[in-house]
Amino acid sequence: RHARYEQALARLRANGRTFACGCTRKDFPGSVYPGTCRNGIPRGRTARTVRLRVDDAVVCFHDRIAGRIEQNPARAFGDFVLLRAGGHYAYHLACVVDDADAGITDIVRGADLLDSSPCQIVLQRLLGLPTPAYAHIPVAVNAAGDKLSKQTFAAAVEPAGVADALFEGLRFLHQSPPAELRGAPPAELLAWAIPRWRIAALRDESD
Repeated sequence: RHARYEQALARLRANGRTFACGCTRKDFPGSVYPGTCRNGIPRGRTARTVRLRVDDAVVCFHDRIAGRIEQNPARAFGDFVLLRAGGHYAYHLACVVDDADAGITDIVRGADLLDSSPCQIVLQRLLGLPTPAYAHIPVAVNAAGDKLSKQTFAAAVEPAGVADALFEGLRFLHQSPPAELRGAPPAELLAWAIPRWRIAALRDESD
């Protein structure tokens, strides 16, 4: 995959859309890159990453659940990283290239990634790639508002609890499984849920 990422990066570089950056995250407060190296790396620093030169413009798109989304990536994040220190390609670039190569037309993912979509749409447009349809579903969080995941040390679902977790997951996503299916085998729950999936139930809840 690295060869494909390098091709995309080379195209952006050839079009003057990238610049080398010598900053670390400790060099600026908050989450918005202030453009320190946009016009050249300051004396005494060396290049660590490659960033995208982001235009000061609003990106609009329609999310199938959240509706109309407007964001100015330049003001929300600034010039974001494409190639990290050590030669690792960043999430946005890899995601956009992988989705296009796989012919992805619809993306369904957690609402915690909603703010990532405008940055990826910027890259799609610059690289001449199609923009998929997006739907960002709610994510389960703990009392502190953090997404339940390994990173936040959320308890794993044990094999014996899969059926209950699936039932509660359907309820969480407002799919209203009937009470008599509680405790049913996962295959039976999925057989009920798949033909009855209603994305509109999530849209109604987000209003």
